[in-house]
Amino acid sequence: MQTRPAAMLAAACLAAAVATVARADDDAAAGAALPVVAVKAGRLVDVVSGRVRNDQVVVVQGRTIAAVGPAGTVAIPPGAKVVDLSGHTVLPGLIDTHTHITSDPATPPYHDYGISNPRAALKGARFARDTLLSGVTTIRNVGAAGFSDIALRDAIADGDVIGPRILASGPALGITGGHCDDNMLAPEFNERAEGVADGPVAVRTAVRRNVKYGADVIKYCGTGGVFSKGTRVGAQQYTPEEVAAIVDEAHMHGRKVAVHAHGASGIKVALLAGVDTIEHASLIDDEGLRLAKERGAFLSMDIYNTEYTQSEGPKRGELEEFLQKDRDVAEIQRENFRKAVKMGIRLTMGTDTGVHRHADAPKQLAVMVRYGMTPMQAIQAATWMGAQALGIEAEVGQVAPGYSADIIAVSSDPLADVMSLEHVDFVMKQGVVYLGK
Repeated sequence: MQTRPAAMLAAACLAAAVATVARADDDAAAGAALPVVAVKAGRLVDVVSGRVRNDQVVVVQGRTIAAVGPAGTVAIPPGAKVVDLSGHTVLPGLIDTHTHITSDPATPPYHDYGISNPRAALKGARFARDTLLSGVTTIRNVGAAGFSDIALRDAIADGDVIGPRILASGPALGITGGHCDDNMLAPEFNERAEGVADGPVAVRTAVRRNVKYGADVIKYCGTGGVFSKGTRVGAQQYTPEEVAAIVDEAHMHGRKVAVHAHGASGIKVALLAGVDTIEHASLIDDEGLRLAKERGAFLSMDIYNTEYTQSEGPKRGELEEFLQKDRDVAEIQRENFRKAVKMGIRLTMGTDTGVHRHADAPKQLAVMVRYGMTPMQAIQAATWMGAQALGIEAEVGQVAPGYSADIIAVSSDPLADVMSLEHVDFVMKQGVVYLGK
C-alpha cells in the first residue's frame, strides 16, 4: 500500500477542484455580501416544540436567520429577494452524525490501496456536493486517512468546493489488529493504520496529534466491526484504562468523543468513561441502554445501510466475512433501536454514508419510523437532536432567529410521509441557495 501523504497535499488538490464549482456558489461561500432573502413557508416545522406552523415568513440576512414568524407579523424588507415556498413544507437542514465523506462505496475490496489521500479527498469533494444537494447541510465525519476530511472541511469553508458544514475527526484511533487498523494485507507488508495506538500514554499522544492537525471530534474504535478482517463485531477493543485516557484527553482539549462500538462490553466501558456518542450500538444490552439514558449519551445507529450492503456488496466483490457479519447484527441493531426509542434515549440520524451512497442519507429516516419513531421524532433526530450531539445547537438545528440559514423544503408533507425527504426541492446553506428557486 502506498504511504499516505500529509494533509497539505490533500488540501492543495482540493483547491484545484475550484473549476468544478459555479462561480456564484464560490463567491457566496467565500463570504461575499449576500442580499436579504425572504422565504415564504406554507408550513414550517418547529423541531424544538414538535409543532408545524402555517403561513410563515423567514427573513435571512447574509448567512443568518434574522426573523421568523407569521406572514402578517413579519415584514419583508424592501429590496429583499422573495423565495415563494408557500406550497411547501420548510425544515432545518438535515444533520448526519456519522459519515465517511471521502469513502467510495463502489470501490471493490483491495482496490482502495491504489487510491491516494489526495484522490480520496477529491472524491470527497464530489460526495460533499451530493450530500448537500440531498438536504444534509451538516455532517460529522468519523474517520478519514491523512486528515483528508479536515482538508475537505476547510476547502468547503473557504469556498473552494461546495458541501455541507463538516465536523471532522481525522484518522480514527484503534488497537493493533482492531477495527480501525488495516488487516487486509499479509504480514510482510507491515501495514498499520495511522490511527493505531496501544496503551494509555500512546492514546493520549494520538489524541493530541489529531487535535494538532485540526480534528473537531475524536473517534476511536471500542469493539470489532463489520468491515474489518478478522475482528468479531461484539468483541471489546481497548481496556477501560485506555478508554479513560482517550476520553479524558479529548475532553481536556474541548473535543467530544465518538466511539465505534457494536458490542455490549465496549459500549458500557465507553459510557462509564464519559463518552459522548455511541456509534452503531448494535448489540447494546439492557444495562447499556440504562447507562446511556442515565448519562445523557447519544446513540447514533446506522439502521438503513444493511439493504445496500447485502444487495450491492456482492456486486463489488465484498468479502463474505463482512456480508455475514452484517447479516448477523442488522436485525438485532434495529430491535435495539426500537428499545432505545421506547426508553426516550437521545438518538440521532447517523447513516454511515461511504458504506452506502452519500446522496442516500435521508433514506434512513423511513427506517427510523419503521422501527418505532414518529415522523416528527425522526426529523428531530436529524436536526435538533443531531445539533446537540455535535455541540453546535446554538448555531444549527432549527429555523429560528440567530441561527445559520440552513433550510430545506419539500412539496409534500413529511409528517404524513417521511420518505418525501428523500427528494428535497430546495436547499439553502448559510443563506446560499444550492437547489431550487
